[in-house]
Amino acid sequence: MTHPETVSLYRLLPEEVDALISELGQPRYRADQLLRAAWREFPRSFDEFRQLPVPLRERLPKRFSLDPATEVRRVVSADGGTTKLLLRMGDGTLIESVLMQYPEPGDRHPRSTVCVSTQAGCAMGCVFCATGQMGFERNLRAEEIVTQVLHIARMLGERGEHVTNIVFMGMGEPLANYAETIRAVRLLTHPRAFGLGQRHITISTVGLIHAIDRLAAENLQVGLAISLHAPDDALRQRLVPTAGPTSVGDLVSVAKRFFRNTGRRVTFEYALIAGVNDTEQAATGLARLLAGSGVHVNLIPVNPTAGQFARPRRDAVLAFERILRAGGINCTVRVEKGAEISAACGQLRTDERNRLIAESEISPSPAGTRRGSRQEKLSPKPSQNQ
Repeated sequence: MTHPETVSLYRLLPEEVDALISELGQPRYRADQLLRAAWREFPRSFDEFRQLPVPLRERLPKRFSLDPATEVRRVVSADGGTTKLLLRMGDGTLIESVLMQYPEPGDRHPRSTVCVSTQAGCAMGCVFCATGQMGFERNLRAEEIVTQVLHIARMLGERGEHVTNIVFMGMGEPLANYAETIRAVRLLTHPRAFGLGQRHITISTVGLIHAIDRLAAENLQVGLAISLHAPDDALRQRLVPTAGPTSVGDLVSVAKRFFRNTGRRVTFEYALIAGVNDTEQAATGLARLLAGSGVHVNLIPVNPTAGQFARPRRDAVLAFERILRAGGINCTVRVEKGAEISAACGQLRTDERNRLIAESEISPSPAGTRRGSRQEKLSPKPSQNQ
């Protein structure tokens, strides 16, 4: 039972937990025991906090809640390297999280990167993005961001693995939900909470200038990735309708400021779209724009969505990369993960919503019927680049 005055344990910084445990008349070490169990063992109920005495465990639900996410659907890529999760929050909101794993040499565990959502839907309106096509629903609270990581950490722990990196690149614009995003980062990096190193976290943004400057002043060592997608303002405004008339130059300037203030090199993300921004002319313009900026460019062949955009041919991607390198720009082509399981942000949620609509039109579910979690393994579709 959740009491109306409770607060999620996964919203509270350790210092705030210390204060609440003190209010309960308990010594400081009880807070340490509580935090270790919460952030290392991922319990689903307070009955699992075996380190604590029974009288205290019985009092905890009156002050705290755990609010674990409910897994609605799990889809695994054919190679097992990408797992897409559709999670239901306490109020029924559906959000997506992704686990991407990359092999490490020898017998080492794979590098395990969790991609989290910060909003249900998105108001930025990027025309090639599945989340942008669905519109904005609401911001996620810090604990709802954190619970995505904990859900996957529990899943990894069952096979002796652990989370190594977190990217704020799922549904939504993290810096449009600034306070909750930063609280989530502090929880995930606090040594008495999840304890991940700050340099193992990257925040992606469509380019909210004032929020980027604010982030640079937070005394955090997180990485920053800015979604650029175009070498000039006219094209960027077509692809990102919320972009301002001078957004391209403004983004290069703010990236330089971010580097000066934090010492952390900025990555510009560039989603390559066939026939739109993947031409040699676009590559030459981008190289000219970024010359001497010191940024890194991550080229991302676009994931097909419900829109009209298509992924470029492999030779076009490599030609674009060569032009950037010839212009002195440090760049990489992102390893493609999970295209056959709709791993781009928002796609699985849209697929699930469409599936439920179709099912209800054919055969409505009886009142009170609950849908359980489903797991699928799909074979890859033939690629147009093969």
